[in-house]
Order: sequence, then structure tokens, then C-alpha cells
Amino acid sequence: MKYISTRGSAPALTFEEAMLSGLARDGGLYVPESIPQMSAADIRALNGLPYEEIAFRVMRPFVGDTFSDETFADLIAKTYAGFGHNARAPLVQLAPNHFLLELFHGPTLAFKDFAMQLIGQLFEEALTRRGERVTIVGATSGDTGSAAIEAFRGLDAVDVFILFPHGRVSEVQRRQMTTPSEANVHALAMDGHFDDCQARLKDMFNDFDFRDEVRLAGVNSINWARVLAQVVYYFSSAVSLGAPDRKISFTVPTGNFGDIFAGYIAKRMGLPIDRLVVATNQNDILHRCLTSGDYHTSEVHPSISPSMDIQVSSNFERALFDAYGRDGKAVAQLMDELKSGGFKVSQGALQALAENFDSGRVSEEETLATIKSAHASMGELLCPHSAVGVKVAEAQRDPATPMITLATAHPAKFPDAVEKASGIRPGLPERMADLYDRPERVTRIENDLGALETLIRERLAN
Repeated sequence: MKYISTRGSAPALTFEEAMLSGLARDGGLYVPESIPQMSAADIRALNGLPYEEIAFRVMRPFVGDTFSDETFADLIAKTYAGFGHNARAPLVQLAPNHFLLELFHGPTLAFKDFAMQLIGQLFEEALTRRGERVTIVGATSGDTGSAAIEAFRGLDAVDVFILFPHGRVSEVQRRQMTTPSEANVHALAMDGHFDDCQARLKDMFNDFDFRDEVRLAGVNSINWARVLAQVVYYFSSAVSLGAPDRKISFTVPTGNFGDIFAGYIAKRMGLPIDRLVVATNQNDILHRCLTSGDYHTSEVHPSISPSMDIQVSSNFERALFDAYGRDGKAVAQLMDELKSGGFKVSQGALQALAENFDSGRVSEEETLATIKSAHASMGELLCPHSAVGVKVAEAQRDPATPMITLATAHPAKFPDAVEKASGIRPGLPERMADLYDRPERVTRIENDLGALETLIRERLAN
């Protein structure tokens, strides 16, 4: 199994090389050269298996010879051992043929744990074998950072630096990043919004002298291994509702497009997915693009669903790569145009996207109303991001086709918004009950590449 860049100018890599590299040296994102297929019989055989076994069967073809079967199975077992629910990703019924996929039972109460806990195990195994150490730098709108820190804290082969937009994450998200005491983790509160953090991260990867000097690695959803881990719960949930013998649809609240792109990969592998519905908040660039073909960035408006406050959706590049017939030069041109504010998707590519994706937009008022009504009529307390998904799913679903909405975070990560909507202030799970009492350790830093690189060099030298 080889991995190629969406911009067509970087050498093909193995799974291990692509995982440890993160971003391709031509600025593109790695994708598999071909997509492994699962037959209807293969998919049917997943029914009733533990989540870990489903994960092994779905991901194994993508890994190549990076890990032996025994090692890979052991790493998967370690990955999910700390989750707070035996099903790992349980389904809850909201209404006839509408289900909620609870992805918040991991260590940091967000769907990012499914991928990040696995990446932590894969990195440590690969780096120990190679006798190497890397510097991980990540950008987060809230959940990726805490999941990355939880996955890599205390590991011998990794230093991890997480950039988050100062004042634009929830208090729980911030404290999950700033309270770990291990010396190898560093929380950096950067001036600006998430897109600024993501831009500086990409700048670091494109500064090859710095990248090579500190052995830079990435764990944002630009890392293919992140996407791969998320493919699994599409299979586990769809099979439990009758796949492959019936089609299933999914609605995904997303800003960076990684979580729904994982669903697209599951569909390409053979999972009978009817529709993949992108749910956005007021920062609706994905909805605007999918309905009009226009992808031009505008001001990021802070919302009660901050993990979706994004205008530059990194993983959308992977979808564009397929929509343009895997033409790396065409994608590279679009990304150059994006630097000047945006681009227009060609009619043919827009049609290709429309064959797989629908979309919807939810206002702040609608988000609050959905949290309130879901609790009143379904007995389910939703985080704001999950509420965005439920609102769009209710509006767009076909009553005859099961719809699964992804619940991406625990409501306790956003207690102010949930309390405002429902009158109930959700409490943290017992294992996290002292979060507000733990001392914080954070560095405020300006939105400047030079300042960031200097700080990272200094921390690594100590």
C-alpha cells in the first residue's frame, strides 16, 4: 500500500512514512494510491464483533507491512482500553430511523479520541523500533489538541506542541490542554482564530529547514492515520443497523471535513452509504461550496460550537482530489488560489461532490432550540456540535432510510451553551471531576511563524 500527495509532486510513501510525515513536502495531503475493497460478505461478517476486531479488519489493508498482525491488534486493544463504554461507539435511537452515534466516551470526551489514541500507540511503536524522536505540532479548534495531548503525554519518543486560538475554545477544552503536567507537552494559546493556527502549522511544515531540524510530525486531520481510524465507526454503526443488506445515511457536524471524509472512504470501500450530509454552523463555507461551487473565505464568527469555527477546511482538499479525477496539478492550482481568498469549483467536480455529499447550515438560535427540544422530546442532552448535526439530519433525512447522526462531543465540554439552552448544566464524568481544580500551564504567543519556531527550538533545547 502506497500513499500519494493530493498535489502530485511528492514521492509515494509507505503507511509508516506517510503517518510520520503528516503533510507531504509539496504541501499536499497523503491519500491511498488505491482504496481496498470489502465485499458484502466481509461487511456482513463484522456484525456482532467487538469494536476492536472491526477496527482491525477495516484498517489492516491500509497499513501494509508497517506492523505485524499481532502487533497491530495489540496496539488497537491498548487504544480503546481506556474508553468509558464497552461498545466504544454506542448507538442511541432518537426517533424512528434516526440514531445518534455517541463518539464521546474516550479519555477527552470527543470523537478525536478514536483516532488520536490510536496514533499515539502507532507513533510510539514505530519510533521506538526506529530509535527516533519527533516533534509533533498540532493546531486545534478545541478537541484535537486535548486528544493529542492525552495520547502523547509522557511518551518517550515525542514532544508535542498544541496551538489553540486564545479565548476561542471552551473552558473545559482549554483546561484539558493546559492542566497535564508532563514535560513533553506544551499548550500554546495563539492570538487569532483557528484558521490562523492551522496556517502557521502548515507554514512550519513548508519551512523544510525547520521541519528537518526538529523532525516535525503532524497529528491534525491532515495525517492520513487520523482519517483511517475514523472510518471504523461508520462500519460498526452501519452493520448494527443492517448493512450491507440495507443502505444507511450519515449526518456529520464538521468544520475541517476530516470526519465526513472518513465516511466517504468507508463508502469507497464498499459500505452501502446512501447519503453523507455535511452539517455546518454559521461558519458555513462547506455548505456554500457544496451548494454553489464557490469556496471563498470570509470572517470567522465565534459560535457556541467553536470546534466548527473554521473557514479553511484542510481535508476538503482530499475530496477535491477525487472530484477532479485525482489531478494533482488542478488541486495545487486551487490551493494557490485559496491563498488569495478562494476558488470556484468546476462544474464537473461539483457534480462529482454532489454524488456523495449533501449539506445544511444551522444558526445559533436553531442550535440552542435543538438542544432544548432534543432533551424535551428525546431525553438526550446534546453538545452544540451534535445539535447542529441533529437539526440538519431531521430536515434532510429520508424516513425510509436509517440516518445516523454523529455526536462528536460530550455535552459537559460545553456546559454554558447546554445550560443556556436546556436549563441543565451537564457535569463532567467522575474521572474528570477535578478538572477545574488542576493548575494550568500555558504560554500565550503571537500569530507569528518566527516567534513560534523560536519558542519550539528553545523548549526542545531544555
